[in-house]
Amino acid sequence: MNNNKIFLWDNPPYIANTNNSFTPSITPYIVNDKKTAVIVCPGGGYGCKADHEREPIAKMFNEHDINAYTLDYNVAPCHKYAPLSDVQRAIRTLRSYGYEKIAVCGFSAGGHLTCTSATMYDFPAYPKMDEIDSFSARPDAFIPCYPVVTMEESFTHMGSRQNLLSSDWQDEEMVKLFSNEKNITENTPPCFIWHTATDDAVPVKNSFALAEALSEKKVYFELHIFPVGCHGLGLAYEHKDIGIWSDCACTFLKKLNF
Repeated sequence: MNNNKIFLWDNPPYIANTNNSFTPSITPYIVNDKKTAVIVCPGGGYGCKADHEREPIAKMFNEHDINAYTLDYNVAPCHKYAPLSDVQRAIRTLRSYGYEKIAVCGFSAGGHLTCTSATMYDFPAYPKMDEIDSFSARPDAFIPCYPVVTMEESFTHMGSRQNLLSSDWQDEEMVKLFSNEKNITENTPPCFIWHTATDDAVPVKNSFALAEALSEKKVYFELHIFPVGCHGLGLAYEHKDIGIWSDCACTFLKKLNF
């Protein structure tokens, strides 16, 4: 298992808007030679990245014989398109390595980024720079975990909205653009969602809205709502009833030939 960071760009886009010339990267957790992998996006309200939603998640996928890469993406202060640029570039980079199936799994605000990767894969988040950018940025599946889905004020996570959109956080066009439930199409990839009904940070309505939009467009998906649990549980191994989500998610991926 080689855990050396792979930097996504020599000269990242929007570098003038990032903190301390941050360079996005992916870190590999490889357990087999199959050309399938999951990109893991930790949460943190687009203001930081939670460690318990990073390496432990990648190692969980490894335990199920699934290759994984953790994504170290831009957070505030950054350009509003920077996180999407990072996940698009990560997907394209893996495709340039010959990966045939790529899933994205993310938590909370990382779940929002995961949804954005699956609904805005054709959006030109950054200018094309080299041959890597000729590859598709569309993931083959996505796994949003207690995700921020919408930027609509009624049930978004306002901190994520303000950190991502910055000075545009009240701009109606930007709010609509990054409200993922509005961007579902028949071409949206298969999806596995889980949430807790009592999440008081990111309301479960986010997952309901996503599931409803997927259902309307007849996209293949699974939705798991656990009755009791706080936000940010990660693997949730201390909660036996919720901790089954990881086995369920890996079964979902195996059905898709990961």
